[in-house]
Amino acid sequence: MRTLFGLRISLLLLCALASPIHAEKPNVLFIAIDDQNDWIGHMGGHPLAKTPHLDSLAARGTSFLNAHCNAPLCNPSRTSLLIGLRPTTTGIYGLSPWFRAVPGFEDRVSLPQHFAANGYRTFAVGKIFHGGGGAPGRGKGKAATSEAPTEFQMRGPNPGIGARPPKKLIPPAPMGDHPLMDWGVWPPNNDDTQKGDYQVASWAVEQIEAMPTDQPFFLAAGFFLPHVPCYATQKWFDLYPDDDSVLPPVRRDDRDDTPRFSWNLHWSLPEPRLKWVEESGQWRNLVRSYLACTSFVDAQIGRVLDALEKRGLAENTIVVVWGDHGWHLGEKGITGKNTLWDRGTKVPLIFVGPGAAPGQLCTQPAELLDLYPTLIELAGLSPRDDLEGISLAPQLRDAETKRERPAITSHNQGNHGVRSEHWRYIRYADGSEELYDMRQDPNEWTNLANAPAHAAVIAEHKKWLPQIDLPPAPGSEHRILTYDPATDEAIWEGATVRRDDPIPE
Repeated sequence: MRTLFGLRISLLLLCALASPIHAEKPNVLFIAIDDQNDWIGHMGGHPLAKTPHLDSLAARGTSFLNAHCNAPLCNPSRTSLLIGLRPTTTGIYGLSPWFRAVPGFEDRVSLPQHFAANGYRTFAVGKIFHGGGGAPGRGKGKAATSEAPTEFQMRGPNPGIGARPPKKLIPPAPMGDHPLMDWGVWPPNNDDTQKGDYQVASWAVEQIEAMPTDQPFFLAAGFFLPHVPCYATQKWFDLYPDDDSVLPPVRRDDRDDTPRFSWNLHWSLPEPRLKWVEESGQWRNLVRSYLACTSFVDAQIGRVLDALEKRGLAENTIVVVWGDHGWHLGEKGITGKNTLWDRGTKVPLIFVGPGAAPGQLCTQPAELLDLYPTLIELAGLSPRDDLEGISLAPQLRDAETKRERPAITSHNQGNHGVRSEHWRYIRYADGSEELYDMRQDPNEWTNLANAPAHAAVIAEHKKWLPQIDLPPAPGSEHRILTYDPATDEAIWEGATVRRDDPIPE
């Protein structure tokens, strides 16, 4: 009997050693970059882009080369990612409203809240939600009360530009000369410490250096640049030649085969057209500014990653880097966002750490919507059945694993882009369409939507258009577009746009 009892104890001890009951949960370092397209070194979006820290990070994990936002604008994109629902499900398409001001979403559990409920200490600095780390008082209704949910337990400085010149560096821009429409060398003394993103990185580094080890953490750091105004010090400009070799390829007739309705998505915006930046001698300056700011942010991310490494936390930390949407720098005749083409939707998306195989470049379509389910699976948290994204964990294990669906981007009701591995299909609210073969035409210069030979491709992509496609939520403002098929009139930010109206320049 004594021998049998001893054998049972030995077996129990062996089982305990082989399968620890309380496995240590991984930390999460959640890094966001505003307005960052695929001009990242390893992504190949621009041949001259210099991002050594992001490239080194990607080599240690899995980078998605075909990742796309769910809305090409800050507030709806970030809201979608952080609450796990499509813009078409919430009706949040513009820079307002704050999601907790929308009826039905007052108590929605956001991504950081889910981590907090599962024992994580949560931190945010810079731009994570639109306007900051997410706080009570944004919007109306319950979101403005003292009982409103707090998205993060501890918040650092909100996003900021930092030092600004006494007056704008560029000539007055058209369509309102918005104060954010500026770029160039600033400050002139190469002092990066005056910049808001430097301070964001510094706060994140301070938290990592002082981080207690008795509880896993979720640390979100959001960088403002390369969002306009694109100010960078001279040393970052010096990484790029001051000649036209920095300019992206464009076709002067590129919009000739795009539907008229495509202009409605960016009808009248502060971001100037290519025509103005060329005629004002600002195109090269804008592109160099954007690239310089991208390299500067890369360096700030490097500072945070170095702190993680020095603290000995890198091995058990999931690092995810993402951009909220893309940005045009002359392609399609425009600058800015608010489009359904690759330059407006494609974003960096990198995973490193537990659950992500090293050295992978994945070309399967991915959505920012997928981050919520992916992170809770990687961290071993309780699953949720109310998320519209699907986990990227299979691709993180093996980048060749096929995805069951394409990436879908929506910009206001009825306007959707569907991006598969090899094709981009766009359908606008008036029924007009675009189709591009991304293998043969990565610049999206030739619209194939009217070619009968591609009818089957269109049919396959069309079936992925959102089944729920709500009108703008109450309180929607800024870059809101609606369309009335009965009158064939669009309403852009409260103004009627008719089919024959001249396109603003």
